Amino acid sequence: MNLYRTMQLIRTAEEQLARCHARGLVHGACHTYVGQEAIAAGVCAHLNNDDVVFSTHRGHGHALAKGLPPAELFEELFGRAGGCSRGRGGSMHLFSPEIGLMGTSGIVGPSILQAAGAGYSFALRKTNQVAVAFFGDGAVNNGAFHEGLNLAAIWKLPVLFVCENNQFATEVPFAYAAGNPEVASRAANYGFTGVSLDGNDALAVHRAAGEAIARARQGLGPTLLECKTYRTRPHSEGMGDYTYRTREEVAAWRERCPIARLRATLIERGEATAAALDAIDAELRAEIAAVSEAAEKAPFPESSTATTHVYATPRRVDAPAEPGTREISYSAATLEALDHEMARNPHIFVLGEGIGVRGGNFGTTVGLYAKYGAQRLRDTPITERGFVGLAGGAAMTGTRPVVDFMFIDFINDAFGEIINQIAKMQYMSSGRLRMPLLLRGCVGIGHAAATHHSGSYHSIYSHIPGLRVVMPSTPYDAKGLLIHALRCDDPVLFLEPRELLSLKGPVPEGDYEIEFGQARTLLAGNQITVVGLGHLAQRALAAARSLQAEGLSVEVIDPRTVSPLDTESIRRSLAKTGRLLIVDEAFGPCGIGAEIAAQMADIGFDLLDAPIRRLNGAFAPTPYSPTLEPEVIPSQARIEAAIRELVDE
Repeated sequence: MNLYRTMQLIRTAEEQLARCHARGLVHGACHTYVGQEAIAAGVCAHLNNDDVVFSTHRGHGHALAKGLPPAELFEELFGRAGGCSRGRGGSMHLFSPEIGLMGTSGIVGPSILQAAGAGYSFALRKTNQVAVAFFGDGAVNNGAFHEGLNLAAIWKLPVLFVCENNQFATEVPFAYAAGNPEVASRAANYGFTGVSLDGNDALAVHRAAGEAIARARQGLGPTLLECKTYRTRPHSEGMGDYTYRTREEVAAWRERCPIARLRATLIERGEATAAALDAIDAELRAEIAAVSEAAEKAPFPESSTATTHVYATPRRVDAPAEPGTREISYSAATLEALDHEMARNPHIFVLGEGIGVRGGNFGTTVGLYAKYGAQRLRDTPITERGFVGLAGGAAMTGTRPVVDFMFIDFINDAFGEIINQIAKMQYMSSGRLRMPLLLRGCVGIGHAAATHHSGSYHSIYSHIPGLRVVMPSTPYDAKGLLIHALRCDDPVLFLEPRELLSLKGPVPEGDYEIEFGQARTLLAGNQITVVGLGHLAQRALAAARSLQAEGLSVEVIDPRTVSPLDTESIRRSLAKTGRLLIVDEAFGPCGIGAEIAAQMADIGFDLLDAPIRRLNGAFAPTPYSPTLEPEVIPSQARIEAAIRELVDE
């Protein structure tokens, strides 16, 4: 009877939403769940409030089955302030972490990775929770499916993967799109159980899900359920439906309605009368009608809230300790910071290739495996999208992952997870979910590493709201900024210039933090300001010191973080010098140097005694040969020449 009520609630709500869409009350897409109700009801019946669900663009049914009040669903689709995502998500982006609804996504596949991440959190925290990923048949041909299932398998994570095989990915038939159309059979390739079942049989789904969830709670790892079903309404309301399937096919599946089937079973078994079920139907119709009417009258969000919750509330910290006299290398400073924080916070864990016993390609985790063990220093397969997406799910569910990606070129394989999921999660959930995730690795040219191990993509990532992008140039800054990154609630991209890893400098032994968005003056001067980024901050410093012999007074500024960017410190320096040169090894067009130049032209135009100049790396991939590689980034000699030229202008 509970299954019947949940399924009928979903059906009644969806049919009313379809009518509301036709009236223009739903402002964007409306992806209904009609025909698939048995799956959400059968699975979610076994979940506790603190078990979590990650879903898809077709997630209304999962939300209602997990316990979302219908009023919050209707107000969300109507774009109202009382919606579950406060009007920020609409049909495809439903958030209610209070009941374990961790989000639905308009992108195919991330639910699989995020559920695996939640499973990792539960295993690390030793809770008895379970994560569920709902996804369609279209997702099983996506890399996230392979990577997520494989990670869940090798670490025996408490996850239930539910494929709602409704025969079509948008308008592409699954029979055409899949070399192996039996989704459940794929679980065997990853070493765990897969079950194929009739997704329109609520009792069969309920039974299979119960067994799978019990196995997960017992520590026996994941299960894949393939629920064969059919959506009997269009992919999205208002779309044409009969160019890729026939009216006869849709009519035949409507005859296999999961609600009608369960109704007949209940009556046949004598567990309910038609009158009792009719009463439930009437009650739900009245409830949904009232909810819909109230949602039409509900207020819209205040326009002033459109940009709130992009970031968490910043951590305010005391002034950092003085550098002192102890000198260690850049890499030793970051290792010290990570070790300190892992000892302090048992929910920090590190993911990466070779970061366990080996200690990382650049010694980033040397000695930590022996102290903290395999679960907190987790070697991964070569699956960047997989472990970055997993880290996002873990960060949402109570742990603090560190992704050690070696080279930024590698992390670009996970660009979609970073941009579409991790960076947006706090905003889309109206600040109810946090994303305490650190992504760290090397940037920059050197060591004849050629084009796939030499990237400097900080400008690209600094363009993305929701990310913090950090690129320190000294050991002192590296330690203080890394500790701050490991304590803040925002996702942080921590970039370590490869050419600086062996650089030594003064670093205090104790605990200190450096706040984001505070530039550092590496050298004071009064004739010209040089802003150097990453490795080229040190190269600019060397150039400035060399030019002191010629009587030139150069002020060198290291922004330390490119998002947020401390433009006020640069403006104050410009007020002293009247001239500005920006030096960055990354490509020039659309780069962070262009942003600094534009902002200074805006807020510091009257301070300028000469045009702003930029000195960038060549607009070309990084070559290998020792006669070619040095030519594509500014040398110290070129920086010195640019300084002289600008001072003389």
